[in-house]
Amino acid sequence: MNIIEKYSDKIKGILSGFDRIIINGYSRQLNNCRQFLFYMIQNGCNLVDFNSFAEEHTKSLCDHIDKLVAEQNRPTEFIMSSKVSKDEVARKIFQESPVEEGLVCCISSIEVCDTMTVKGNKKTKRLEVTRRSTKCKYYYLYMIDKDFGWMYLKIQTWFPFNVQIYLNGREYICRQLEKEGIQYERYNNSLIDIENIERAQEISDYLQNMDLTRKFDGLVSKYNNLLPRFEKHLGHGYFWTVFECEYATDIMFQTREDLANIFPSLVEKAFFTFKCDDIMSFFGRKLDPKFQGEVVSDARKRYQGFRIKHKMKSNQVKMYDKYSCLRIETTINDPYEFKILKETEKIIDHQVITSEKHWVPMGKSVANLYRYAEVSKATNFRYINALPLPVDKITPVKEIEKISKGLEVNGRHISGFNILNSETTKLLEILSSGDYVVNGITNKTLRCRIFKEEDFCSVSIRNKTTRLLNKLKHHGIVKKVNHSSKYYLTVNGRKIINSILLFKNIDLPNTFA
Repeated sequence: MNIIEKYSDKIKGILSGFDRIIINGYSRQLNNCRQFLFYMIQNGCNLVDFNSFAEEHTKSLCDHIDKLVAEQNRPTEFIMSSKVSKDEVARKIFQESPVEEGLVCCISSIEVCDTMTVKGNKKTKRLEVTRRSTKCKYYYLYMIDKDFGWMYLKIQTWFPFNVQIYLNGREYICRQLEKEGIQYERYNNSLIDIENIERAQEISDYLQNMDLTRKFDGLVSKYNNLLPRFEKHLGHGYFWTVFECEYATDIMFQTREDLANIFPSLVEKAFFTFKCDDIMSFFGRKLDPKFQGEVVSDARKRYQGFRIKHKMKSNQVKMYDKYSCLRIETTINDPYEFKILKETEKIIDHQVITSEKHWVPMGKSVANLYRYAEVSKATNFRYINALPLPVDKITPVKEIEKISKGLEVNGRHISGFNILNSETTKLLEILSSGDYVVNGITNKTLRCRIFKEEDFCSVSIRNKTTRLLNKLKHHGIVKKVNHSSKYYLTVNGRKIINSILLFKNIDLPNTFA
């Protein structure tokens, strides 16, 4: 039983879908030194004339954007400090000068960027094309799109003229619900009540399979007048990649009070019970000795409420409350940690002989957005299923007393567990680890974890582990799969282990504090 099943009478519904999505667009050719040199040659530009060549491109782009903004009679703003939120400035302008659709405002700023340039090589004593980090002007074009609602287009005004697009999945859902006349209630960036949740989920699922490339190409071509020149000489426009992607599962409670009664307990229990291998299992990974990176849990109390976050390298899953919504959110910054099924072709003598599918590391292409959704949704629901259920203060004591007492089974005495014993704690932590959620527990896997320094292959250790598994089974902590050597944690078993670990990590230390 998970929190959705336990509190089904207090939950209106569940909505899963994209939250914030940041898409980067860049020209592969203009970001490559050799092909950038080719572009200069095609335009009849010598290396020594690069600055005037680049300035001409920049002036043409800036003049074009300024003209479009002026024609639409929208406000412009220049922001000096990076500490000022451009989104807040844009929303303030929108409140003062609202529009139903189209450009809201144009915000410009000077920011650090990675650019293409020409500079001298001290060794060769020659000019050459290279990359360098510097500062240049950026345009932020905030707009109300007919499909995506509130979004922005960010354009770099120096080579290689990279662009960035921000959109929001919840904003998209709201826009479509309004078109279909479906009533909903919104709090910030979360939907707390929807008249037709099933239809809202269908709309959300449609976004992950939408052809966004065509949409983005059309948007950029309107504001970047240099794009036809790039396509003429290089043959390609922008290549679209996912820079950052958030996928959220919102559990909508009936009232704020229903969620507030259990949420602090959920955060506390998740922080003290989830270990690094649990966090790895949420992302569909095993704890491997070859894994290089950090697995971190972090709990904080913000002015909005509590928040707990678990990180695996730069990817993360977090839980927080938004009014009456319990949100589980997965953020993917490094997709290469996950796999995607790709079709590869074997070509011999310019003919396709065979076509095979293989699981390969997932790339950042916007075409893989559907896979981002699959991975993130699976992560969210693994987290939901693993969440320790909030229990009252009496229940842990009863469960602890029950597991501590001995049992009589078929005339044989089965001893209880000493919960204050370090060996018992180690055993329970091993059983609750994420390694065994999918693959189950066997005699071999358990004794390898418990008896690391001993000869775990010996007959005596195997028999000892068998007796231990039998003890766990009779206490209702694990159950054996028929016609198999595998054991799995029972629902009650996970509840018992969570209660004991919480008792030792929270209640017991507080007793003597």
